[in-house]
Amino acid sequence: MTASSAQALSILRDTAQFKWYIIPFLLVVLYIYAVEIQQKNWKVVFAGLALWGMDWFNEIWNALVFHFTQFAPVWGAPKDTAFLILIGLNIEITFMFLIMGVMAAKLLPADKKMKIMGIPNRIFLAVANSIACCIVEIILNAGGWLTWEYPWWQPTFPFVLFLIGYLPFFVACFAVHDLSSTKKQAIAVGSILGFDLACLIIFGPVLGWI
Repeated sequence: MTASSAQALSILRDTAQFKWYIIPFLLVVLYIYAVEIQQKNWKVVFAGLALWGMDWFNEIWNALVFHFTQFAPVWGAPKDTAFLILIGLNIEITFMFLIMGVMAAKLLPADKKMKIMGIPNRIFLAVANSIACCIVEIILNAGGWLTWEYPWWQPTFPFVLFLIGYLPFFVACFAVHDLSSTKKQAIAVGSILGFDLACLIIFGPVLGWI
């Protein structure tokens, strides 16, 4: 087991890590969603939740990697958090992704056929947002806030991070946003979050793997 993994395990779901700043952070997230709900901007609400649900899926399999290897997760978040939910997911990260999905959806052009630099805007923005997120993660890794222990998930080889870590998030976010009805959006998001919840229950309390 790596030292960073042991450090993360030592604070995993430890309520003694609580810090007061998490309360106003929560209110900011709730306010952002309340504004969109008040405006009945359901496509943005569901797009935001779709991206958040995609991150939970990644965090679950990342925790399972650690369980089965007992070496390290693909990414870890071993320090400076108010609450570590899973070995690579702290409460600050999950709040961030709740906001990120809303932000990404609100930046989408109304015209789905519009092109940016000759590229369909949904594809261009999914790639651009993913690259920006990878850059932020590389900075966090350099500071030790995110730890990477595998050679195929490193700043010098960010392609897997791009393809698995972020691109599917924005693809799902934009796909849900562009669905033709609120009902379809609700079903899509319900399926993503329902699957996540089932995995959390099975691999968490039932099997004790994560």
